Amino acid sequence: MDARILRLNIAGQPIEWLHWQDAVCLYARDLVVWSLGGSVRRVLGGYARGSGLRSEIQLPAIIACGGSRVARYRHTPPLTNRALFARDDYLCLYCGKEFPTTALSRDHIHPVSRGGRDIWKNVVTACKRCNQRKGSHLLADTDMELLALPFCPNNAEYLALINTDRIRGDQMEFLRPQFSSRRNWH
Repeated sequence: MDARILRLNIAGQPIEWLHWQDAVCLYARDLVVWSLGGSVRRVLGGYARGSGLRSEIQLPAIIACGGSRVARYRHTPPLTNRALFARDDYLCLYCGKEFPTTALSRDHIHPVSRGGRDIWKNVVTACKRCNQRKGSHLLADTDMELLALPFCPNNAEYLALINTDRIRGDQMEFLRPQFSSRRNWH
């Protein structure tokens, strides 16, 4: 799989992961203001009519974009099972056992049926057995306990969570200082 390019806003805040084709478009539209990291990909273009030279772009691992129509920084990243399970290290936060993704589920600490919301601070990873055992009960009504408190990852943490299999060292080096102290990142 191709490595993704980390896109930042002009202030250096992480925004999203890009495919190399999207990064080439940003360069062509002259929206890339600065860049960091090693080269991810070399892209060859067409030949100049006058000089006969071929255009070439070396795409760096991290690009910062400006302009009026650039992506905005998200204060609350979207809640997905993939990111949630990665946040909780693929552990059931009730029994403490590690499971494959197919054996995990999203549990609402304060059940939706009782007015709970589907937000980062109200959900944890649970094995299907523990989730079924808890059902639509409040924790106070069960003999179950949480092993860790849920939290909302910041955007840098979220981007690391959703790209763990393709993140480069220079990209992680850029993101890691922006991680909160709530989690022990590997």
